[in-house]
Amino acid sequence: MFTGLVEEVGRIERVEPRGDSLRLRVRGPRVLEGVAHGASIAVSGVCLTVVGSDGETFETDVMGQTVAMSTAGEWEPGRAVNLERAMAADARLGGHIVQGHVDGVARLIEQEEEGAWRRLRFAVDREHAPLIVDKGSIAVDGTSLTVSAVSPVQAQEQWFEVSLIPETLRATTLGALRPGDRVNIETDIIARHVARMAAFGVAAPLAEALR
Repeated sequence: MFTGLVEEVGRIERVEPRGDSLRLRVRGPRVLEGVAHGASIAVSGVCLTVVGSDGETFETDVMGQTVAMSTAGEWEPGRAVNLERAMAADARLGGHIVQGHVDGVARLIEQEEEGAWRRLRFAVDREHAPLIVDKGSIAVDGTSLTVSAVSPVQAQEQWFEVSLIPETLRATTLGALRPGDRVNIETDIIARHVARMAAFGVAAPLAEALR
């Protein structure tokens, strides 16, 4: 489990294709502090397992399904990535519950400076749009953010907006995004559970039972 509070911006050093999967080498000395073989690190929102490290870099495998569902297939040497170690059991949950299980990708379609802030609008697949709510939480490239606006249900192109403070722009890769760039998104786990329950027709009876 992660919090969506990025600890370090690392760099992809090597990408080695292995069939439909990838072996990565990532530079991130800060997130390697106290991390052992088999530990989990979120790389731009994707939960990956450390299979080797030298204290400055670590190696990890990305399976085919993750490559297909995320931006991992676009990663190349030199690319900046957001890094976060798994949350310690006694740590404060400063962001929100992030599993590192990416739902899919979104595309930046608009950005606007608003004083010291920056507003970003992302196009999102219609299947993911119901899981994103105004004032709810979303992880964008592993960064915990609050949704500041969503598209109308009837809109042909579904989108959501987030507003980034200067610290987020500085301490993550999001400050370097430009229109057309794609990012990994993970919707709120509670929303996903409710959607699954509704699909089986059990959400309403459960809500009634909890009254």
